[in-house]
Amino acid sequence: MKKIRKKTRKKGGFFERFANFMTLFTGSSAAFIAAVSIVLIWAISGPFFGFSETWQLVINTGTTIITFLMVFLIQKAQNKDSKAIHLKLNELIAALEGTSNRMVDLEDLNEEELDQLHKFYVHLADLAEEETDILCSHSIDAANMISSEKMKKTNPARKKQTDAAKAETVKAPVAKRTVRTKKTT
Repeated sequence: MKKIRKKTRKKGGFFERFANFMTLFTGSSAAFIAAVSIVLIWAISGPFFGFSETWQLVINTGTTIITFLMVFLIQKAQNKDSKAIHLKLNELIAALEGTSNRMVDLEDLNEEELDQLHKFYVHLADLAEEETDILCSHSIDAANMISSEKMKKTNPARKKQTDAAKAETVKAPVAKRTVRTKKTT
């Protein structure tokens, strides 16, 4: 219990602290042992109550209420974890040179915009298949530029083809929002 209490001593209102505590507690061994103990006590008490409908109603009502409350508790914990992971990934994207800032806040895009972005990554995978260096990595824009330059050098007849692909990449918007600039340290 001491570990659980230490982890929940963070800023936030009563509900935030209570939800954090319950999330940590319900995922602990103590909570599992308590739940198993309650079920065992209920099962053992059956003969004393003649396995009546009231006896069955007690466990059914209890488990229904706990399940109902746990759905909201689990969803809150999932939302918090998801937000934290997105923030960490956004920080990595913003901090690393050569990464595309277009990837920050992808979770805010609608389904159509995500599908369009998926098509870009399929295109990137196709470009990667043509790459001879297995350790080579690019953003979408860098991959198109590098591939275009390589095609011009190796096959001048493909110059028109690669210029058209480059123009297509510039025309196609990935998201309808402002692109963030990278941090300089």
